[in-house]
Amino acid sequence: MSNLIVERVITSGVFALDGGEWEVDNNVWLVGDDDDVVVIDAAHDKEPIIEAVGDRNVTAILCTHGHNDHVTVAPQLAAELDAPVLLHPGDQQLWDMTHSGERFRELADGDLIPVAGTSLEVLHTPGHSPGSVCLHLPEAKALFTGDTLFSGGPGATGRSFSDFPTIITSIGDRLFTLPGDTQVHTGHGDGTTIGTEAPNLDDWKARGY
Repeated sequence: MSNLIVERVITSGVFALDGGEWEVDNNVWLVGDDDDVVVIDAAHDKEPIIEAVGDRNVTAILCTHGHNDHVTVAPQLAAELDAPVLLHPGDQQLWDMTHSGERFRELADGDLIPVAGTSLEVLHTPGHSPGSVCLHLPEAKALFTGDTLFSGGPGATGRSFSDFPTIITSIGDRLFTLPGDTQVHTGHGDGTTIGTEAPNLDDWKARGY
């Protein structure tokens, strides 16, 4: 794991759900080494992602959840980079809104995704969506949270397929049990740490979002 590299690519586009559209910037994460890499969340535009990958072998395209802005170009990347798309089946309905008829491999809680001599562990963290997952890389003290946890609070739960009590349970039971110095790499915006966010859980419960 000594050569492990974590890279962020920012892409921009539209998040669409429930008849609304919002311009958003997304974090696409590349995790690997000089030879092999996984892509976390294939958002908006394939070209910057392909450029960041370079001549490395992509072993998987991992989706933290099925909202369109996180899976926009997943099938195209899969075809061009000869890599499978992995998504939790709880988000089948969301996936079908963007990529009906396209297949993916199923992620399950506890799965280990090999990368750069170590493994990303899949943590099923529903709430923002039924199939939301976070990806934990303990040796690097890194956690990729998609839209489950941000700096300052949980991901949004005001739209279809989401639920606030569920996301609070996921964060409290699955994420805030991790070491406080775990770096949180989010789906949008700047990162944070588990230790920074954990003391705020009761405040989030009280405010209700």
